[in-house]
Amino acid sequence: MELILLPLSWACLASELLELGFVLRDEVPVIRRFTGGGTVIVDHGTIFVTLICNKDDVPGVQPYPRSIMSWSGLLYGQVLRGIGDFQLRENDYVFGDRKFGGNAQSITKNRWIHHTSFLWDYEVKNMAYLKLPARAPEYRSARDHSEFICRVKEYLPRSLFVEKTTKALETHFSLQPVNSETIGAVHEGGFVHTTSLLTKQELKDALASSLESIAHSS
Repeated sequence: MELILLPLSWACLASELLELGFVLRDEVPVIRRFTGGGTVIVDHGTIFVTLICNKDDVPGVQPYPRSIMSWSGLLYGQVLRGIGDFQLRENDYVFGDRKFGGNAQSITKNRWIHHTSFLWDYEVKNMAYLKLPARAPEYRSARDHSEFICRVKEYLPRSLFVEKTTKALETHFSLQPVNSETIGAVHEGGFVHTTSLLTKQELKDALASSLESIAHSS
C-alpha cells in the first residue's frame, strides 16, 4: 500500500503538489508531517533514516539547516564511498544528477531531527500522484519524475546499505537495537502529535477550491 507524506507548511497547497483527482479515486492516504522538505510518495520500497539529536550530540554541528545538511552529506559520503557518483545537491542526495534521497528537518533550541526518505525502490505508476512542484531544485531542470529520480537498489544490495549506514552512524553514536513495541510504549506518555492524516473531505475541499480557482481565471 502506498501513501503520501506532505510537509506541514505546504498542506494548504495540496492541490499544487498532488493530482488530487487520482489520489481521491485510488484512496491514497495523505499524511501531513511536522517536518519540512518536499512531498514524498511512500510504499514498501522506501527506507527511512531519522536522526534525533541534542544540539551538542555531534561536535561541530550547529542546530541550523545548512550545518546539519552538510554533516549529513559527509555521513552518507562514508556510506556510499566508491558507489556511484554520490553528491549532496541542493539538500538532496543524488547519484550524478538523479535523486535517490530527500531530506526534511525540524529544529528547536536544543534538539534537531534530520529525516531522510531513501528510494530503495518505487513503482513508476505512483509518480502519477505527484505534480511537478513549482519550487524545485535548479539541477532538476524541469525533468519529470521518471528522469529525475533513481533507485538505490540499482547501486548496492539493501542489506549492504543498512550495514554501511549502521557502521557510519557508529562512528558518531552508540547504537542499541530497539523493537517497535518499546517505541510504542514511549509514545503513550503524553506525546503531542503534530503529524496527522488528512481526511477525504479535506482533500475534496482542496480539489474543489483548485477547480474553482481555475474556473475564475479562465
